[in-house]
Amino acid sequence: MDYFLRALRDAAKSWPLLLASFLCSAGVASLWGANIAALFPIIEVTLNGDSLQSWNGRRIEDARKRIEINNTQEKVIGEQLAANRLSPEEAAKARTTLDTVILSKRADEALLYSSEKLDPWLHRFLPADPFTTVLWVVAFVVASTFLKHAFLLVSTLLVAWVATNITRDIRLKVFDKALAVDRAQFMRHGSAGFMAQVTGTSEMLASGITCVFGGAVTEPLKIFACLAGAFCISWQLTLACLTLAPAVGFMMVWLNRRIRAISRNILTKSLGFHHVLLEAFNNVLTVQAYTMEEFERQRFRTCTKDMLNTGMKHTFYYALANPITEVLGIGMVATSIAVGAWLVINQQTEIFGITMCERPMTVPGIMVFFGMLIGASDPVRKLSGVFTGVNVGIVGAQALYPLLDTPSTLHESSTPRSLPRPHREIRLEHVSFSYDGIDTVLDDVSVSINFGERVAIVGPNGGGKSTMVNLICRFYDPSKGQVLIDGVPLTEVSLKDLRSRIALVTQQTELFNESILYNIRYGRWDASEEEIFEAAKKAHAHEFISDFPNGYGTMVGPNGFRLSGGQRQRIALARAFLRNAEILVLDEATSQIDVESERLIHEALARYVENRTVIMITHRASTLELADSILQVEHGKVTKRPAKQALAAA
Repeated sequence: MDYFLRALRDAAKSWPLLLASFLCSAGVASLWGANIAALFPIIEVTLNGDSLQSWNGRRIEDARKRIEINNTQEKVIGEQLAANRLSPEEAAKARTTLDTVILSKRADEALLYSSEKLDPWLHRFLPADPFTTVLWVVAFVVASTFLKHAFLLVSTLLVAWVATNITRDIRLKVFDKALAVDRAQFMRHGSAGFMAQVTGTSEMLASGITCVFGGAVTEPLKIFACLAGAFCISWQLTLACLTLAPAVGFMMVWLNRRIRAISRNILTKSLGFHHVLLEAFNNVLTVQAYTMEEFERQRFRTCTKDMLNTGMKHTFYYALANPITEVLGIGMVATSIAVGAWLVINQQTEIFGITMCERPMTVPGIMVFFGMLIGASDPVRKLSGVFTGVNVGIVGAQALYPLLDTPSTLHESSTPRSLPRPHREIRLEHVSFSYDGIDTVLDDVSVSINFGERVAIVGPNGGGKSTMVNLICRFYDPSKGQVLIDGVPLTEVSLKDLRSRIALVTQQTELFNESILYNIRYGRWDASEEEIFEAAKKAHAHEFISDFPNGYGTMVGPNGFRLSGGQRQRIALARAFLRNAEILVLDEATSQIDVESERLIHEALARYVENRTVIMITHRASTLELADSILQVEHGKVTKRPAKQALAAA
């Protein structure tokens, strides 16, 4: 619940809109009750051929007469009690009668006061003719209905805007979080996890916020307006009609807990659903190559069936909320009909010795009372949907905010240090690293790479080659020791400054589902087309790009599937060349390129790497020829040797 309250506080920052929505909701509630109350003059007066002015005049006259009679009775009973001539039983009865007289007089005084205040307004604004009065009341009901729905529309739009804006902010934060966290945290949640949070979970939170500032405001106000009208007619009878409220409240609390638990389960199933879906689609070639289509179909059927079963439970409890709340509404109306009918038929003011009204109720009065309770029962029924929406929002908030609050292990310095360009040295100082805290990938590594040096990193798979690159790019921080650039720990350098110095080409080429021009320009977004073409030529990509019908405007497809592996890698190289960074990192960057293209790229690299630090992970002897020194990585240990010496020994 705390996380959902936090979401509501975020929404409350748009308080002018929410205040306007609240005022519209108050207008809806007032008109909701006023439409029912407007029936009273029609039933009570006009259908009997009377005018409201004469009816109100009679009320004033009758109230004055009753007050005079009550004053006389109060004086007589008071004198009898003061004389002390009554027996104890008679005195007790007299005191009870005196209390009744006093209550009746107070009610008549209140009626007289309100009637006298109302009288000049009736004479000034309402016609004296009964039928004309009916037309006025009908026009009021129609106009107020239009106005009520206008208020409701404005309120709904305002709340929807606030909820949607909060959802957008949450989605932006989740997206920013996914881009900012370290690799380990990202892999812990996975693409499917972040995707589910951005889509379904955010919608759940929006639903909850809409229910709170929409239905949770409008419906209770409508209930309050109708119950207030019923209280004005008979507060005792109104309380009697609410006897079922505690039981229904207890049932709603139990139901809300069940809905909340099922909503959490739905969220978990949704994450699994996205996981299976993305895995199958992202690895569709492997699925087809190993004829695992039926296996993946079964996985997807299983997870969707789990979602179906959980969804049906949610629907069951959601549907159960309506009859529970309707029990309260029907109970209110049924109680009022039974008790009210007995009071009207027998012209009584008490039932079972309990006073229900000061004077016997009239048929029109009890009809308006019934209307008020019926008017309250409809928003009571709608509150069940509000409660469900709030519970869904609570579950969404409980999933989103902990993710947003999880700190990244890559802490940015509040006062980052600036470094000269180009740098002079990269140094790993007693660096150890473990992904899981158990197996050590790098063990007490100390090595330096000078500016302009071309270093090849070699060694068996899993030895820690890519880990060294990840630490230099600060995708991770060392478990022990530190990585320094010009003697400054990377933790004291801003990530933007550090990574702006690096151009990276990996073995698993990542391309966007955009044009070739877009993918190359990603290396430096402000580059001109001429610079892009030149970078493509250096990477020996210009030739095959020009052969495409759309040239550089060719769409590469999701992750570049429309291109061959070698073409994708050359576009990635062009992107790195365009960046014109002082540190070039190549992680098996030519592994998918044919021999002739590799020779041409090596020529381009030989010219490009001048006055740059180059770090190459490779197994190819032709690439090793570009290196000045070689780092041998094996079992977490690193040995640095001059390239000529290493090649001669090999």
